Amino acid sequence: MDFHVSTAEMGLVGQETEVTAKARRRQFTGEFKRKVLAEADACTKAGEIGALLRREGLYSSHLVEWRRARDSGALAGLAPRKRGPAAKVPHPLERKVVELVRDNARLQRRAERAEGLVELQKKVSELLGIQLPTPDEER
Repeated sequence: MDFHVSTAEMGLVGQETEVTAKARRRQFTGEFKRKVLAEADACTKAGEIGALLRREGLYSSHLVEWRRARDSGALAGLAPRKRGPAAKVPHPLERKVVELVRDNARLQRRAERAEGLVELQKKVSELLGIQLPTPDEER
């Protein structure tokens, strides 16, 4: 007995699945939140709020958060908020400090290179028997 069934026999050939590249969070406008809260507050019978939530595709936690924002008087709290930490405003002198640190490091490397060349000149002059002037004689 052969129980192998091909995808063509199952009718799956040519069907495409829709897959989004990256899931996006739903964002609700303040107007929509106010409308849903008004409808939820108008519900008096058992099961009406559940039906409202199913119809709108919401969770009860949405109502809890939106009511809390409304009751605290934060009208802006009903607008969608960006996730993550608040953007840090850079101090006006930070950029200058970064530039100065970078310049200091560059000049430090240049000074080390120059000192290495001076040491090399001293060794070459010793090997060749050339007398270099001392720092006091240069002035």
